[in-house]
Amino acid sequence: MQLVLADIGLNLAHDSFDRDRDRVMADAWNAGVRFAVITGSTLASSRAAVELVRTRPQFLRATAGVHPHHAREFHDSDIPALAELVALPEVGAVGECGLDYFRNFSPHADQERAFHSQLELAVGSGKPVFLHQRDAHHAFMGVLREYRPKLAGGVAHCFTGDAAELDDYLELDLYIGITGWICDERRGLHLRELVRRVPADRLLLETDAPYLLPRDLTPKPRNRRNEPRFLPHVLAAVAAARGESPAAVATVTTQNALRLFGFPQGASDG
Repeated sequence: MQLVLADIGLNLAHDSFDRDRDRVMADAWNAGVRFAVITGSTLASSRAAVELVRTRPQFLRATAGVHPHHAREFHDSDIPALAELVALPEVGAVGECGLDYFRNFSPHADQERAFHSQLELAVGSGKPVFLHQRDAHHAFMGVLREYRPKLAGGVAHCFTGDAAELDDYLELDLYIGITGWICDERRGLHLRELVRRVPADRLLLETDAPYLLPRDLTPKPRNRRNEPRFLPHVLAAVAAARGESPAAVATVTTQNALRLFGFPQGASDG
């Protein structure tokens, strides 16, 4: 029996999928990836994500938000448009939002302003947050702790941090999203230890496609593009690190995803 999986971080609106998006999703389905959350990182990509959800509303959800890389382009006058997107039933979470002091594509002040605005929208909508943090943990936690009591929940998307960061996130009762970073013997070995500490009811799987192609995937696609059909590879790495069966990890992570992102009740039976 094929395992049923949920990919909670899929940049399906990315232009690298423009020529073969239907094929990509068909291949994902055939690999057991029956549910996916399509990431919004700008107003435009969030709108595109919503349109993609409408093609298969039983199996897809979107996030609506502004990535910290694009915070300098997000102004107070844009908040009503984002609020309209967040309110849509196709949208399961607010974000991708947070802080990124590694790339610094937007000034810190702009990132923090956009982060606050999106957390306010999440509180008002009663929807969880889809969170991004890189090299900004102290500032990120300072903001998040202020809002967490009022938030419906959230996920630390693409977690790559250390034990202290994981402990902080779990203290806030966040879900933890694990990508193919765990398959990278250069940068991700520590995750194989840390993933054991994630409670089963807080664990989620994601590809972050088209990014983060698992380094140990063989054979690799010629275009080096990650796709949701490779999520079973991430599942296998996580299950091995936790000393659990792939079936057990698939079941609990899919249940977690359906619960957090507001998929229809009974969707996994469809």
